[in-house]
Amino acid sequence: MTKKILVLLSEYGYWGEELVGPLSHFDQRGYEVVFATPNGRRPHALPPSLQPDFIDPPLGRSVVTEEVAKLAREVDTAARLDNPLNIAEWIPDRPYTSEDDYLRKLEAYNRAIGDPLAEAIAEYDALLVVGGSGPIVDLANNGRVHDLILAFLRADKVIGAECYGVACLAFARDWEDRRSIIWGKHVTGHCKEYDYKDGTGFLNTDFNMGPPPYPLEYILRDATGPDGAYHGNFGKEVSVVVDYPFVTGRSTPDSFRTGEKMVEMLEHGLRRYGW
Repeated sequence: MTKKILVLLSEYGYWGEELVGPLSHFDQRGYEVVFATPNGRRPHALPPSLQPDFIDPPLGRSVVTEEVAKLAREVDTAARLDNPLNIAEWIPDRPYTSEDDYLRKLEAYNRAIGDPLAEAIAEYDALLVVGGSGPIVDLANNGRVHDLILAFLRADKVIGAECYGVACLAFARDWEDRRSIIWGKHVTGHCKEYDYKDGTGFLNTDFNMGPPPYPLEYILRDATGPDGAYHGNFGKEVSVVVDYPFVTGRSTPDSFRTGEKMVEMLEHGLRRYGW
């Protein structure tokens, strides 16, 4: 039976390889892929991720091959990205406690993210959160994104995340206990050594910050708790960790293997890898 994957992308720029890596595996297996963004705007790749001569400052080398740049440009200009699902129309926003008639609004919100959301994602087999600097802006601390991830978790479906997209997993929490869903789990993600000192860029804004606003490694170390672990694997070319139902990829070079392991989870029951 054909699998169906929901791929969540930032509207402030995704990294080209972190989409085409997993997508190439999904396409090879004949999976149906549906794209979504926070507000339904078309996603675009960050320009450096389409340039084979771009030198990544922390690594001191190019991280974009000619082949990957060509694939990323083809996907970035393809019609399949033109009309993504609008998460804001799909999932309600949690009301402020200061709003009028707060209790009734909260009850309505809880109803909407219960059975209706579970039914809406029933047709999907997995969720992938694509990385890049964009997720820092509109995915990491997006309550609707957290509710979507929690719905996939409750349905026991595969959840993948790459690079700064892994922050979404760290921040996705049930409001009852506020504990991260990766507590006790093993994950990887952008390690401190890979963080830029300057020039973290975004699309659709003139703002260009220096280093990322948070060190993802520290967040992941705290979010996994004493019985889980963060694996940076600094000095190793690839870092992908599977701790079911999660598969996490550290950064750009890990994208193709992230997709490979998601396929293995979906088709062969893989539950642990990389730790």
